[in-house]
Amino acid sequence: MKRKTLLLAAAAVLPAAAAVAQEGSLTIVSWGGAYSMSQQKAYHEPYTDKTGTRILTQDESANALAGIRSQVDAGNVTWDVVDMLQADAQRACDEGLIMQIPHDEWLAEAPDGTPPSDDFIEGTLGECFIPQILYATMFAYNEEAFPDGGPQTVADIWDLEAFPGTRSLQKIPQKNLEWALIADGVPGDEVYDVLATQEGQDRAFAKLDEIKDNVIWWSEGAQPPQMLADKEAVIATAYNGRIFNAQVSEDQPFQIMWDGQMFEVDGWVVPVEKSDEQLELIKDYLYFATDTQRLADQAKYIPYAPARQSSVPMVSTHEETGVEMQPHMPTTEKNFQNAVQFNTDFWADYGDLLEERFNAWLAQ
Repeated sequence: MKRKTLLLAAAAVLPAAAAVAQEGSLTIVSWGGAYSMSQQKAYHEPYTDKTGTRILTQDESANALAGIRSQVDAGNVTWDVVDMLQADAQRACDEGLIMQIPHDEWLAEAPDGTPPSDDFIEGTLGECFIPQILYATMFAYNEEAFPDGGPQTVADIWDLEAFPGTRSLQKIPQKNLEWALIADGVPGDEVYDVLATQEGQDRAFAKLDEIKDNVIWWSEGAQPPQMLADKEAVIATAYNGRIFNAQVSEDQPFQIMWDGQMFEVDGWVVPVEKSDEQLELIKDYLYFATDTQRLADQAKYIPYAPARQSSVPMVSTHEETGVEMQPHMPTTEKNFQNAVQFNTDFWADYGDLLEERFNAWLAQ
């Protein structure tokens, strides 16, 4: 896995885009919860203050790919900017549903003049995709369920004797199949090579069979922390930002297990079929919302690592509590030791096949 070294850069505010947006409105689609709140505070409100542009938000990113497909098919595209996972963005790009983005034309340079194509962390930019953050999906547990200490490895999640209780997993094959293979002894850096084979897929589903009767499934990001709080589940996969919010803002007795975290990139896409006037407004918003300062500002509200190298050293403290945010970032050295990069190319190629098999497996 290749990653550029996260470079240090002096804090600075980028100049405004050359073309100032006219007053109007943008419909921006995201995930809801603490994540949308972080965007509201770091991007939307400052942009409205600067330009007068109204930001209309919809929490539809969980169904973003299907939503864009249906709007394009109907010839009625109402979404302007959509927050989407990198793998889904690649699929939408391949299908011609979203616009290609010339990053060095649309986006701001780093404070030291580094072009965006060199400032965003290597591997995060896509042909039709502008990254915002690196986040992790990982296991968390309720400490009260394990007074002698909770699970420390992915293999522990499958140990129902040592760590009894219900697990809550996201109702998708992505990440669950990877973790199943890791629990079965496959090294993280080999998991996609194994999962690309029929034998590896069979092995992953067989491993999931071992805990299937002890799993309840979630589909919305708000569900895992609520299940842990209600003790409906004692261990759950979750987005690290959701668990952080529960720990810090709600004083929940949760612990993150960073072993085997699956980190991935989330960012912006622009659906096709935009008028020239609306596209200029979209470009002006994206120039502002993805500059060095704004990506660093988002980390004041949620522990997701900014996708720009120049933003990383500007990450400071949590706006509400004053907690230092660097130790809670997925990319912090201690948290990142056994991290696995979610492979968007693999899921672009195998997603339809494995989703169909996974849904059939759930129905058995």
